[in-house]
Amino acid sequence: MSSERATPGQWLPGDVTPVDLERLLWGLVALSLVADVVTTFVGLNLGLAESNPAARGAIESYGVVGMLGLKAFAVGVALACRPLLERAYRPIVPAGLAVPWLAAAVLNVYTISTVV
Repeated sequence: MSSERATPGQWLPGDVTPVDLERLLWGLVALSLVADVVTTFVGLNLGLAESNPAARGAIESYGVVGMLGLKAFAVGVALACRPLLERAYRPIVPAGLAVPWLAAAVLNVYTISTVV
């Protein structure tokens, strides 16, 4: 067994670098953001209710602009915190946005499918 410390880049397949992975994950953030917003508003138009109290308040007050404002705030916080991490660990930032937004979109699609 080696006493060398493993880095995240050592776990990536082939020629994929942490920078490549982070770029891919930011693309996934954009896709998941759109998917969450679209499925949320489709569900609301079908008579479903938003379960997140912060999002519900923003949507009730400002509609889609409020929802996009919340998403923009989250992305802004992520971008502000990103430089605090070593370059190899920065892909965790977009992953932290994309995973819950994708999960929300999947849950939205499931919920919509139960009422259609």
